[in-house]
Amino acid sequence: MVLDRFGRKIEWLRISVTDRCNFRCFYCLPPGSVELVDRCSILTFEEIVDVARTACSLGILRLRVTGGEPLVRKGIVELVARLAAIEGLEDLAMTTNASRLAELAHPLKSAGLRRVNISLDSLDPEEFRRITGGGELGPVLEGIRAARAAGLKPIKLNCVIEKSPQEKNARTVAEFAAREGLEVRFIQRMDFETGFFRPVPGGRGGDCPRCNRLRLSADGRVRPCLFSDRGFAVRELGALRALQLALENKPESGAACSRSWMRVCGG
Repeated sequence: MVLDRFGRKIEWLRISVTDRCNFRCFYCLPPGSVELVDRCSILTFEEIVDVARTACSLGILRLRVTGGEPLVRKGIVELVARLAAIEGLEDLAMTTNASRLAELAHPLKSAGLRRVNISLDSLDPEEFRRITGGGELGPVLEGIRAARAAGLKPIKLNCVIEKSPQEKNARTVAEFAAREGLEVRFIQRMDFETGFFRPVPGGRGGDCPRCNRLRLSADGRVRPCLFSDRGFAVRELGALRALQLALENKPESGAACSRSWMRVCGG
């Protein structure tokens, strides 16, 4: 069991494998142009697996692969297989926009992925394009069907809302989830710079007293909190020390984060 200094049981390491994404969701990107992380700063598969294996040796036995969009990372099925092979691992999940899941669901399941969370903010094709900066809804729905056929379960939908689950887009997502037998989580839009966030109903996101995770960012920093600028570089400190420092410095609650965006630090 891994406890932080406030007695919270830390169970999850969320691994952002890339800051690249084939969508441009307005709530995930800063306004204006996007400065991508230099590719040489992105951790290699060997480095990612080393951090994950070290986390598991400490007792953090659940991993979630995130991005950016993890399915745009070349060789993602190979990485999932290498993570799944870590001794003692209890759970391996992924958060994805599902745009490439139709072709990858079965290979990912065979590699050892257990379940997926899928971002879905609207069932209206035009609204979907607006929210995602030009993304197409059809491939996402195909990806959801493929995930079910592959046996990735449970399938959970992540729906970003402005204020209430009663908003039109949120209601249609909820109705779709009910028809398809899927779970849905409504996540109120966050503001990193002001530190605005709310607990996620039915989950632990945004619920600081129950927070159970650390994050490995795409640029190789172990971050103790999504709403904090603190991070400990794996390449400078080594995996073990970076993880230990993140645990020791995990704050009691989130504050603000001015230097990173969701696609870099991982949702």
